[in-house]
Amino acid sequence: MARALTLEQWNRTLLARQHLLERVDDDVMEVVDRLVGLQSQDPQAAFYGLACRVQDFDPADVDDLLIGRELVRMTLQRGTVFLMDGLDARWVRALVQPSIDAAAATNHGKKLRAATAAEIVDCAVELLTATDEPVRGSTLRDALVQRWPDEPATDLAAVARWRLPLVQTPPRGLWRASGAPAYRLLDDWIGPGEPAVTGDEARRDLVRLYLRGFGPATVNAVQTWSGLTGLGPLIAAMEADWELVELTGPGGEKLYDLEGLPIASGDEPAPVRCVAPYDNLLVANADRVRVADPGLYTALATPNGRFPGFVLVDGRLAATWAPTKDGVTLTELRDLTSAERSDVEREVSAVREMRVAATRRSEDCERR
Repeated sequence: MARALTLEQWNRTLLARQHLLERVDDDVMEVVDRLVGLQSQDPQAAFYGLACRVQDFDPADVDDLLIGRELVRMTLQRGTVFLMDGLDARWVRALVQPSIDAAAATNHGKKLRAATAAEIVDCAVELLTATDEPVRGSTLRDALVQRWPDEPATDLAAVARWRLPLVQTPPRGLWRASGAPAYRLLDDWIGPGEPAVTGDEARRDLVRLYLRGFGPATVNAVQTWSGLTGLGPLIAAMEADWELVELTGPGGEKLYDLEGLPIASGDEPAPVRCVAPYDNLLVANADRVRVADPGLYTALATPNGRFPGFVLVDGRLAATWAPTKDGVTLTELRDLTSAERSDVEREVSAVREMRVAATRRSEDCERR
């Protein structure tokens, strides 16, 4: 019979694997790998995601890895921009490319009258490989419009961006830096190479990585996060091969986990944490009930799909935070006790100080 988990065990196990019970004194690259990348369509979000997980986090560490081309920002799972190890991004992008192609065809390809996806890709590659410098998104769009003046510019550019493995190059994506999107092909940016794994073994690896960082989880959770479908038989086969173990969630959910990974007792202390906007702890998480009451999360939905930062109190969503020009704003989603509010303010102050410190460094550089 499958082991049954309480909601508290499910919650604390997830938080432990996400380094949200205790910040870790580990290399930034290692933490990014354990999280299987961080969502990064908001260029600053990943920095906040690491700040709540890494002890004495310094945003300059991420900047150095981006400039050194070890970390990259590019479209990966679900057609969303992620911050990820460049070598992992190569095989993950190859694995999810068919789903990205399908989304590009549905959302943009159908609006094109004459240009084909293959022609657009060829034209974009010619432009991107004609220079050793990053190509601005506006330059790419204008070149495509010049070739196909009667086609919608937005859709031409989107097809090129989604069909090709393009890295968004710095300075965009650096801490508190600005810059219009500019692109290089992944192999031109980090060096040529082949995906480390492909096919079903790549799917198995992605399942393993997700469960290591987000498990135990349902099949639906793995699929929602990855954007892949049809993983049920593969995951069942991994369980039959004794690589995975089946568990039962507090609501009767069929959960899977890597064999041998520890399960929390459920009574571990969970300090307040200011989790990043778009963090996959909550966003694109079909097992979100582990950390959020459905009604609270649903109330955060906006027409444009934007999300604030999330505040966890005792391991569950209780408030949101948002960066502003002058600091950080806090919005309570439930009544906090005075002790809880004090702990929340302490964490919010840490986020505020990280932003202020960056402003001070920028002003010091300008004075020099």
